[in-house]
Amino acid sequence: MSGSKNPGFDAARLDRIPAFLNAKYVETGRLPHAATLVSRRGEIAHLSLIGDARPGQALKEDTIFRIASMTKPITSIVLMMLVEEGKVALSDPLVKYCPEFRDTGVFVAGGGNVPFLTRPPTLPIRIVDLLRHTAGLTYGFQERTPVDAAYRKARIDDFDADYTMDSFLADLAKIPLQFDPGTHWNYSMATDVLGAVIERVEGRPFAQVLQERIFGPLGMVDTGFKVPADQQHRLADAYAFDPKDRMKVFDSGDKSRWAKDRSFHSGGGGLVSTLADYHRFCLMLLGGGALDGVRIVSRKTLELMTANHLPGGGDLVQHSVGIFSEAENAGVGFGLGFAVTEHPARTLTPGSAGDFYWGGMFSTGFFVDPVEQLCIVFMTQLMPSSTYPVRREVKTLIHAAIND
Repeated sequence: MSGSKNPGFDAARLDRIPAFLNAKYVETGRLPHAATLVSRRGEIAHLSLIGDARPGQALKEDTIFRIASMTKPITSIVLMMLVEEGKVALSDPLVKYCPEFRDTGVFVAGGGNVPFLTRPPTLPIRIVDLLRHTAGLTYGFQERTPVDAAYRKARIDDFDADYTMDSFLADLAKIPLQFDPGTHWNYSMATDVLGAVIERVEGRPFAQVLQERIFGPLGMVDTGFKVPADQQHRLADAYAFDPKDRMKVFDSGDKSRWAKDRSFHSGGGGLVSTLADYHRFCLMLLGGGALDGVRIVSRKTLELMTANHLPGGGDLVQHSVGIFSEAENAGVGFGLGFAVTEHPARTLTPGSAGDFYWGGMFSTGFFVDPVEQLCIVFMTQLMPSSTYPVRREVKTLIHAAIND
């Protein structure tokens, strides 16, 4: 279905979106399903649902998806709420809240069966480094360095490991940093550490803080770290790419690990949500930090978050030291929780200077474009997100439908 009440779009061109996604991805067995929501100036202009949430069960508007790293912007907004209240400063050293990192050194040599050789960092990790991924942390799945390997060995980023917030910090702090904080960009578990900072500053569980500060006030009724038993029938199956079969079930909705209690809530990737819920989060961002009379953060705070905070300016191509599969890197800076388009021409994709976005490992994604007053939420469930360029294609198709 496409809405025609928004005059800023050509309805026939919007209808290309589901036709394209169906022909290229769903009918061919590349993706299990695809859900796309587009709004302009706060009005929904397009909503399409293709494929099955589970075999034989059509995708619905209220289907629940694992949003993985789309958790990061939510965690980052909550941290900035604490900054606004004077409880945290972006320049604060991490050890002020997490003393576990007092002796964490920078990798020099070693790893595997050889003890690490480290040196003291030239600068401490600051809160701003966690928000912009310049802390020297990493992810085990990057599989580039002995530090990545140590993450895998410790299962530090394993969704099924039995960590608590405190044991997670203790084990993470034992692994060396990849580089001196503030010198490079590397996609990492930094946002999980932010979740721990939030928990310690607020003195109550991180999940509870998100509920009180974001989900409750914004009416995000289906967003959280656990799918309630009476709503589990709405949770889509999630798949992993397979070279032979294209897709293999990674986590089925009826037996999902997202339906179980867990001891660790990941600020970097633990949430489930819906099209409608995440759209409300995007509308709040588009509204300069407020939605329906509820102010989450101020317009000036959001301006700071969506500025490019990479050291010395520049884009991710210049600053990233690891793989980075969440976007086309050229012309893209990074703010405090979001990627930010600096130079649309360099991205080779239609967009606006100042649009900001992020995605998740199950190929979900969102874009907020303040220039065009545009919000885009795309949901599917296939990992890794680098398998297909579907988010770039969806963004291109939507911009091709703008008609004013």
